[in-house]
Amino acid sequence: MGVPAFFRWLSRKYSSIVVHCVEEKSKECNGVRIPVDTSKPNPNEVEFDNLYLDMNGIIHPCTHPEDKAAPKNEDEMMVAIFEYIDRLFNIVRPRRVLYMAIDGVAPRAKMNQQRSRRFRASKEGVELVEEKSRIREEILGKGGYLPPDEIKERFDSNCITPGTEFMENLAKCLRYYVADRLSNDPGWRNITVILSDASVPGEGEHKIMDYIRRQRAQPHHDPNTHHCLCGADADLIMLGLATHEPNFTIIREEFKPNQPRPCALCGQKGHEIKDCQGVAREKQGEHDEFADSMPASEQEFIFIRLCVLREYLERELTMASLPFPFDFERSIDDWVFMCFFVGNDFLPHLPSLEIREGAIDRLVGIYKDVVHKTGGYITENGYVNLERVELIMQAVGVAEDNIFKKRKEDDVRLAQQRGPAYLTGGQFAPQALGGRGRPDVVQNARHQAFDMRMQGRDQHNRDVSWSLPVFQAGTSDGQDGRGVKRKAEDSDSEPEPEDNVRLWEDGWKQRYYKTKFDVDATDDDFRKKVVRSYVEGLCWVLRYYYQGCASWKWFFPFHYAPFASDFKDIKGMFTDFEHGTKPFKPLEQLMGVFPAASGNFLPETWRSLMSNPESSIIDFYPDDFAIDLNGKKYAWQGVALLPFVDERRLRAALADVYPDLTSEELKRNSLGSDVLFVGKSHPICDFIQELYRGGSNDVVSNHAITVTIINWQVKYKDPQFEEDFVFKAVILPGAKHPAKVLKPGDWERGNNRGRGNWRPQLGFNSNRQQVHLDQSAFRTLGYVHTFYIFSHGLRGKFCHENVEKVATDYLAYRHNVRTYLPVPGLLTVIFEELLAITAIMCGYS
Repeated sequence: MGVPAFFRWLSRKYSSIVVHCVEEKSKECNGVRIPVDTSKPNPNEVEFDNLYLDMNGIIHPCTHPEDKAAPKNEDEMMVAIFEYIDRLFNIVRPRRVLYMAIDGVAPRAKMNQQRSRRFRASKEGVELVEEKSRIREEILGKGGYLPPDEIKERFDSNCITPGTEFMENLAKCLRYYVADRLSNDPGWRNITVILSDASVPGEGEHKIMDYIRRQRAQPHHDPNTHHCLCGADADLIMLGLATHEPNFTIIREEFKPNQPRPCALCGQKGHEIKDCQGVAREKQGEHDEFADSMPASEQEFIFIRLCVLREYLERELTMASLPFPFDFERSIDDWVFMCFFVGNDFLPHLPSLEIREGAIDRLVGIYKDVVHKTGGYITENGYVNLERVELIMQAVGVAEDNIFKKRKEDDVRLAQQRGPAYLTGGQFAPQALGGRGRPDVVQNARHQAFDMRMQGRDQHNRDVSWSLPVFQAGTSDGQDGRGVKRKAEDSDSEPEPEDNVRLWEDGWKQRYYKTKFDVDATDDDFRKKVVRSYVEGLCWVLRYYYQGCASWKWFFPFHYAPFASDFKDIKGMFTDFEHGTKPFKPLEQLMGVFPAASGNFLPETWRSLMSNPESSIIDFYPDDFAIDLNGKKYAWQGVALLPFVDERRLRAALADVYPDLTSEELKRNSLGSDVLFVGKSHPICDFIQELYRGGSNDVVSNHAITVTIINWQVKYKDPQFEEDFVFKAVILPGAKHPAKVLKPGDWERGNNRGRGNWRPQLGFNSNRQQVHLDQSAFRTLGYVHTFYIFSHGLRGKFCHENVEKVATDYLAYRHNVRTYLPVPGLLTVIFEELLAITAIMCGYS
């Protein structure tokens, strides 16, 4: 969901929802890698039934990672994806179902956001190539050193879109991967694997939710199924709550801000491309033999326990003295709906509601008053009561003027605050007590020293400039003293664009509509049109979350949202959506979301429609476009002002080039179905085999599934229901609520995460003892630091006695750690590597 900082806000306010994963690592014996046996009990002390993978959250970091070198070719990308899935399977260890969902053709409401992202990605890619070329010439012209520029075709991440050859190859590789694991991994032996590739319409996470909804509607469904969903998007939290399953957990990568990234020119960490000085990398060892000896830290994972979030929300949403019985499940649905106002993938957020300003807390307070006044909830099974929504919006509208003024006051106050001249980064950076984050090692001492000098000089210049009257008002700081990564176009050296709307001044509504929509605020008909479209959007999004896609054609036709105070007389603005709409075909979607620069993924005659000046739809593909910051500070937060695609014009233009498609392209342009895999030992395998051998019509039908036999795989189709069927948003009969987790102190912690001695829980056992360090461990830390300095090329001498003493202390350290933790940490891995290096240097083999 497009809610910047939503997860940060949620995890700080409800800190006990976060649990760090325990991951068992494979071992190596005599040079042979011994894989983890995933059939054994989960080290997190919880057993999951179903694991769902939102695959696009895996594909992107594996194909174009930001913190390490990119894969050299498509084969390496596929291997990285396989390894990522293996890690997740090792941590979660599902016992019944593994569901892998890749984004297929999305509803039109989502295609507008996809179009914006892909146009931006293409534009930023071109700008990066130009910037690299310019800076390289400057550095080499000054006599600097840069490694030879590798002539390598830039990976266009836009190919991760349904209908491309890349996505077709990915589906083939995943089918091979699943077949291999079912045959060779004991942990996969009795699970059912479902692969929904890019040929199946729908977003990955919503295909997963549709599967869960339809399974819940079956009479044989186990209401105590423990679900685990993998993905980093904030909307997964909302979707998990919307299932009303009592045992639902989300697994995601642990976000670590300000991680060093390699420079795109010299490949060294510690600086950005615009700060590259062309300094040669320091040798690590006399012959640079230790250049790759330090292992990179692996990305860690965390669990988000939605059952604990439900505990928090139950306390927060419970209302006393209601004229009717309080229904917590209904209030959960209302809370999910209210979160849509601060942002989602389908609608722009309301100007007066920002997550960082406590917008959700404000809405909850207003919501409770509305429920008391109207005697009912605002949603039911994914349908909205607009009369009650209007009361909430009007209450927000009354406070809009004060919200805008306070926002400006806070911005001015923040701009006047200055931090210390320089806070060092890397391994010497200040670390919060009780946190799990590990300091990053200094990658290049010369760059680190240079940064300290430069930032000290810049701070002195700012001190002087701040004393001048011209800088005492209206200047945004943009600096937090910690060297946060910022793009060149967002630097302090460039003035921020003038904000012509000035929401903090009287007349803000007139200026907003004139600037953003080019209409007068007195044009009530136009304002009602915008509000009507937004109301339709709210109804569409909630239906999408609870019942599935209500219309593949609907979309919000404006770049900006109305004000809360504009929501007047909305009760009759929406009735229902058009029935029987169909999704785009894959190649049609590519034409709707791709810029002309990514036209190489399309057939030649289709591509010409993007670039030929005589094309009837050439206006859909501008070479350049404006980005409206809309009151934000960074370009990625702004609004890309792209023209909306007219579906009728697009289809009319494609009608002329459809005959040019080859048989292979026609195949890629067709819609597919899910594929179900089972191993030979699975109970259902014999049943499928008998049908195949019996010469049936290759189709099996009952109320639960429909399958078509394809060798050892079967095409899978979810249970089908009537178009007007309503999935109930309730706790199912027989469901057992998990034991309460929160203690009295958890209610009061609130936003104090990271303060005091609070530490996140490790695994699902709250009684697990945390690691502590004794004297042998601290001595080991000293040895690791010494070895690290030595391995980076500094002089040092080690004798056999030192190695023996280190080994003795290290064994004590390992015993100390593994008494409580079965998994060795990063420190253990580093030490093992350095101990081996030192032993070799001292004559051991």
